[in-house]
Amino acid sequence: MTLTTLAALFPLVLLIVLMTKKNAWPSAKALPLTALVTYGLVLVVFRFDSGDIHARILTGALTALTPISIIWGAIFLFKTMDASGAMDVIRRWLYGVSRNHVAQLMIVGWAFPFLLEGASGFGTPVAIAAPILVGLGFPPLRVALLVLVMNTAPVSFGAVGTPTWFGFSAIDLSSIEILEIGIKSAWIHSIASLVVPLIGLSFVVSWKTIRRNMGYILLSLGATLIPFILVAYWNYEFPALVGGVTGTLASVFFAQRGWGLEKTARAVRGNPGKQDTQGNLDGQNSEVPRGLEPEIVAPRAGEVGKALLPLGITLAILVVTRIPVLGIKAWLTGLEPSLDIGLGSLGRLSVSASLVVGLQGIFGTLESWSHQLLYVPSIIPFGFASVVTALVYAMKGRTYAGVWHSTLDQIRNPAIALVGALIFVELLTMGGDASGVVLLGQALAGITGRLWTLFASFLGALGAFFSGSNTISNLTFGAIQDSIAANLGLSRTTTLALQSVGGAMGHMVALHSIVAVCSVLNLGDQEGTILKRLVPVLVLYGLVAGLLGLVL
Repeated sequence: MTLTTLAALFPLVLLIVLMTKKNAWPSAKALPLTALVTYGLVLVVFRFDSGDIHARILTGALTALTPISIIWGAIFLFKTMDASGAMDVIRRWLYGVSRNHVAQLMIVGWAFPFLLEGASGFGTPVAIAAPILVGLGFPPLRVALLVLVMNTAPVSFGAVGTPTWFGFSAIDLSSIEILEIGIKSAWIHSIASLVVPLIGLSFVVSWKTIRRNMGYILLSLGATLIPFILVAYWNYEFPALVGGVTGTLASVFFAQRGWGLEKTARAVRGNPGKQDTQGNLDGQNSEVPRGLEPEIVAPRAGEVGKALLPLGITLAILVVTRIPVLGIKAWLTGLEPSLDIGLGSLGRLSVSASLVVGLQGIFGTLESWSHQLLYVPSIIPFGFASVVTALVYAMKGRTYAGVWHSTLDQIRNPAIALVGALIFVELLTMGGDASGVVLLGQALAGITGRLWTLFASFLGALGAFFSGSNTISNLTFGAIQDSIAANLGLSRTTTLALQSVGGAMGHMVALHSIVAVCSVLNLGDQEGTILKRLVPVLVLYGLVAGLLGLVL
């Protein structure tokens, strides 16, 4: 390896060591330190222009506003729902749909996130599903592991297919090739999903419980994945959305009738409601029949409708604002500036009529930043849904103010971590073909040779690990993957499909995904523990994807 390649590798190794060692550092300390080390390396070893470096640092800090605002919105909404009593009603309703833990986990942790990912992306599925599952009594740390593992397959088609149709926009692909990439991605994800979701479930319930409910699990998987594949054959925008709708409705239907479920529901690992809130990952399974738990009174239909109203508003807004043909997306993301102010060497600040805030020419460079205030799922729909909840439940001003302050307290450390993460990403991706991530990708390809198909997905995962986005991973590494395929005589569409699958599976270990779920569930300094637990799952997913790539 060259000196620059080793320099690109060093901060990544440092970060992993800091976050997974015995006395692991919290992300709010590890990520800023890693960003600082990377800053020194790009100055001294890579010798990039200091003006460009500082522009990248500011761009990274500003870009962090997007995930921070989404996390704030999700926490604010669910704290409002919890304080109003809506979450308690939802918990009792889901308990009434089925007392079986596996059914609850598959509905809320698997099928429903498919729908959310297909409509929105932006990490919304984790932000919504995780608090609901914790509300049902599942230990937060185990829930965090489950939702991160489960929210992988739909990511390649998240936000109406953005990672596929936009992620590869820098490559000269025909519409037929893009469709073929989507088809192959759907097949790889679906076959991997016959194994990976079971591992996700095993973080929460025992393998014995999983085997006893395997019939239901297969029904839920099939109801989601079969439409997912079929839609991919004619469209690369809606596979996840359609699969999520059919999967959620069918999973609830199957659960109500007990199809494929064991007759006596058994308790979760850690026995929700009776163990510590974190859930001891090294503890033994607690197989206590649910019948021994306190009886929960089922809510009336009117109560359920009222409690689900915030989630219904959230989902409706996400869907109508993400489908281009409705025209609302274009209105919310319009760039026609209504305000343009020069800020000297800092750049030019612009604000459009759609409240898209931007900064161009940062420090006299070509760097720019923008934030879609109304389109990013923060103020709309999360903030709006929170206000509706407070009004519907007639919450007192003092209670609502308490929710506001509690949310700000909870978001403080994640915000620091995310700023560090995004600065780190910006510095390691600067330099075009001389950037750290490109050098790491080329080194991986040089080591593997014609066996690249087995490892292509891991490059996509690397991009998602850094950026937290399948779309950005595809934009960053898509051209490299295409070049490697051409040089080695590999199938172009298969290699790019593996890139997309890798970006999706890497979402489970993405820095800001882990920080986000820890902040939403108020898990404290558990990021390193989560990362350590999920790396083996990522490796398994990648090996399955690689073998399927060889077959394709």
